[in-house]
Amino acid sequence: MGKQTLVLENIEKSFKDGDRINHIVKNLSFSVNKGEVVAVIGPSGSGKSTFLSIAGALLSPDKGKVIVNGENISSFSDVEKANIRLNHLGYIFQTSNLVPYLKVEEQLSLVLKMAGKWSRGEKLKIKELLKAVGMDHRAKFFPQQLSGGEKQRVAIARAFVNDPEVILADEPTASLDPNRSMAIIELISKIVKEQNKSAIIVTHDEQILPLCDRVFVKKDGKLIEQERNVKYEKVQ
Repeated sequence: MGKQTLVLENIEKSFKDGDRINHIVKNLSFSVNKGEVVAVIGPSGSGKSTFLSIAGALLSPDKGKVIVNGENISSFSDVEKANIRLNHLGYIFQTSNLVPYLKVEEQLSLVLKMAGKWSRGEKLKIKELLKAVGMDHRAKFFPQQLSGGEKQRVAIARAFVNDPEVILADEPTASLDPNRSMAIIELISKIVKEQNKSAIIVTHDEQILPLCDRVFVKKDGKLIEQERNVKYEKVQ
């Protein structure tokens, strides 16, 4: 561990609800280091997904700085932020969101082609990444031929294929049974450690928390780090 790959400084975000203004994120500061897996928990409606969207350059904060790999992207244009998302961030969601008419290997090559990085040499990279997630034997399969757990493994490989600094995962185990959930988080953690990446996992799944290096609770607009030797606050 060491270098910070993602830093949020004094972030503010509010949404208008009729005559009311809901302050979802209040003076929030946060950072994640290379080689680190961080979990964010908290009750529904606490703003976990809003936090992740800001961290992932999908939503702009009202105030504060978002720094990715040492670069402040807060004032970037939409096009510049899209470039950051494509080249520096990887995303894993509750559902795999695979393209139904593409084979497994093509799900990964599509990302590289979008980034202008496709070449013959990338085929070996895709093969090695699919092997790392245990899906090399399914390279020619279509999504409808895969189980739920297999689809998530492909989604993980896709998130890592463009060599991002940070992986952002929003409820990646919500649709999986307990055994598959643990296997998916173990896999994410393994790749993060081996490739010296960072991962932020928003989750309601308390069983995966021991697999994470740090755990934060989203509460009252802020992120509060939990001590590892105390019982985690109940996730609702």
